[in-house]
Order: sequence, then structure tokens, then C-alpha cells
Amino acid sequence: MTSATRSRIPPMLSWTNVVPVLSLLALLFTWGRETGPILVTVVALMLAGSVLAAVHHAEVVAHRVGEPFGSLVLAVAVTIIEVALIVTLMISGGPEAATLARDTVFAAVMITTNGIIGLSLLRGALKYQVVPFNAEGSGAALATVTTLAVLSMVVPTFTTGAAGPEFTTPQLVFAALASLALYGMFVFAQTVKHRDFFLPVDMEDEAPVDSNDEHAPPPSNREAWTSLGLLLVALVAVVGLAKVESPAIEAGVASLGLPQSFVGVVIALLVLLPETLAAVRAAGRGRVQISLNLGYGSAMASIGLTVPVIALATIWLDGPLMLGLEATQMVLLAMTVVVSMLTVVPGRATRLQGGVHLVLLAAFLFLAVNP
Repeated sequence: MTSATRSRIPPMLSWTNVVPVLSLLALLFTWGRETGPILVTVVALMLAGSVLAAVHHAEVVAHRVGEPFGSLVLAVAVTIIEVALIVTLMISGGPEAATLARDTVFAAVMITTNGIIGLSLLRGALKYQVVPFNAEGSGAALATVTTLAVLSMVVPTFTTGAAGPEFTTPQLVFAALASLALYGMFVFAQTVKHRDFFLPVDMEDEAPVDSNDEHAPPPSNREAWTSLGLLLVALVAVVGLAKVESPAIEAGVASLGLPQSFVGVVIALLVLLPETLAAVRAAGRGRVQISLNLGYGSAMASIGLTVPVIALATIWLDGPLMLGLEATQMVLLAMTVVVSMLTVVPGRATRLQGGVHLVLLAAFLFLAVNP
């Protein structure tokens, strides 16, 4: 039973209710202003508090609506605000931000498919030895993520219509429409036609179980709507405060002599913190399928929603839009797809699979620092 379900009616002055509001006020106060060391520290603390509050309210909403709707709500909410952050940074960054969307989206894919999945499998396996999940649903999600990633970030490297790793306008429009179609088809399969494929699997008989069947009764509609509103406030605060911190992040990256592309990695790490914590906590309760829904769903939303919005934003954005991956990134993506297939197909995993995914994440982070 989670803390969210143990206290179904938290007091209005609970920290999970207060922190998102305070973080939003801090965002309004600091937006567009130069921040000194003290303000940077305060913003970082509010950012961390907003992440924890977002996880709490996401669990309340998920307990009310059940799976896979709960994972979908969190993944889509985070991604929509992530897209807004990317567009904002691209508008303010000028030509130097040509690869920001690619770097951030690719980082999100690697963090979700290796970081979230790896941590969740390792957390679950350390407690239960072997963790079962639904291979049909996870396999379908992985196939969709792979197709989206290849169409949007690998194909531009090999097209010849435009100079460099970028699409021509018709190609970008096709990629955007294909991304929306793939994401829409997957959501329909996940929530309507094949919902059973995405339900948590019982640890004993390895059969799908409805996540609404919890020890505590689900929260009321009023509590769920309140948590949904506070979840959105917390996510806006997370992404907005990450934007406020971005000058300090860029300065820190430059002072350490790291590539400018590492800024996209840091942004993705910050934005995906709520989903990461929620997935690891679900794995600790034996609900690894929820963790996989969050990981693959976030990767899918990061590509499927970002590419169409970026394609639309190019109408008023100046400079090229570099979406094509470099050779090292394509190798890492290919390794991730192969390893993920070997992880998903059996429908069961041990700590070894979790460790392999975490090593792939470490390789990505290392090569992002030392390309």
C-alpha cells in the first residue's frame, strides 16, 4: 500500500499540496530574472520537492483510474510540458539550439528504455528474485518506440533531400503525421482493444490483475481531480524551474568542459524524475508492468508528441532543425533495441537484465560526456 492510499484525504496543508503551489510562485518570481547562488539553491530545492509531490499525486490519480490509464496520464502530462520546454529553449537559443530537440529526445529515450526499465527490473528482482510482466503489451510498446525512433531520428541521417542530418519540409511533415498515427494507434490498443496486455501481472500465478484491486479503496472523484490539478501544477513547476536553472546548468556544463549537447541530457534527467521515481516505487510493490508502461510510454510520448510540435514550430523558428542521430548514438540505440527485445520476449526478468540496461545507460552518459 502506498503513502497515497494510506492517507486518502490529506490535510490541505500537507507538504504534497503546499510544495507545488510554492514552487509555482517561485517560478513566477524567478522567471526571466538572473538568479544568484542563493536563488539557484532555493530553486533546486523547490524543484526536488515538486518532483516528489508529482509522484505522490500521480499515484493518487493512477489508483483512481487504474492501469494503464494512470501511467498514460503521467507520461503524457510530463511529455506535453517537456515539449513546451524544448520549444521555449529553441526559441531563445537561436541557431545553436538546432540539435537541442534531438539531444533531449534521444536522451529521454535512453533514460526511459534503459534507466527507468533497468532500475525498475533491478528493484523488483532484488526483492522478488524474478519479476513477471506481460510480454505482449511490453513487446508492442517496444516495437512502437523502435519505429518512432528510427523514423524520426535515424532516417534523417541518411536522407539526401537536405544538407546535413535534417528532413526536408515534406519529409518532416510525413514524420510528424506518422508519429501521431503510431502514438494514437498504440494508445487505442493500450486503453481500449487490448487493455489486458498492459495490466500488472500477479507475482504468484503470473496472470494479469486489475490494478484497481488494491488493499485500500480508491480515492474519491474529488480527491482524484484535486490530485490531477496539483499534479499538473507540480509538473509545470518542475519544467519551469528546470528552465530557470538552465543558465546555471549551461554554465556548469561549460565550466566542466562538457559538450553543449550534454545540456539536453541534464534537462531530460530533470524532467523524467517524476516518472523514474513512480516506476521504481511500482516495481518495489511487485507491479513491474506499471514500470514498463511508464518507461516505454514516456519514450513513445517523447518522440510521438515532440516531433509533430517541433514540425509545427519550424514555421516560426529560425535556423536548421537537426534530428538525425550521429553514428555513436545510432549504435547505442541499436544496442538498446536488441537488449530490450531479449528482455521483453520471455515475460520474466532477473536482476541481470536490469543491470545490463543500467550499463547501457552508463555508456550513454559516459559517451555524452566524452564523445
